[in-house]
Amino acid sequence: MTKTGDAERARLAAQIRNLNISFESSALPTLLNPLLTVELTIQQLKVLTMLVTTDEGMTGSGLAETFGVSMASMSGLLDRLEAQGMVARSSDPDDARVRRVHATELGRTAMRRLVASRPEYADDILMRIPLDDLRALAKGMAAVGAELDRLHQPDR
Repeated sequence: MTKTGDAERARLAAQIRNLNISFESSALPTLLNPLLTVELTIQQLKVLTMLVTTDEGMTGSGLAETFGVSMASMSGLLDRLEAQGMVARSSDPDDARVRRVHATELGRTAMRRLVASRPEYADDILMRIPLDDLRALAKGMAAVGAELDRLHQPDR
């Protein structure tokens, strides 16, 4: 890589970061409504966020340890999330004595609406972008996605 390439890469990365800050500021009003209408406490949101990031789920005791609360407190919190259909408990396939907690599709959808929603990529915005720019955006986002996948893959 050349010095010129490094300088351009740094300039473009800074431009993308600044654009992202602008997007986040513009999107904030759109994101507020789902946040203000959700019937979850901050602690429930934190637990649900942890569960959404794992396919294998977590144990109640592991969650209690992660959040520094008693197992009784975590059990009550999980009961309330389960009553709302956000999580489900199941037996661990390797140890039937252990119960694993998983985010349900409803829980995953709720978290996407709250955390991962990106109004700047809504169809009404994307459909107004010139086709060449839309192709470039898709190519760039695919490259970012591939890098994120590489970061999260175990070393081989």
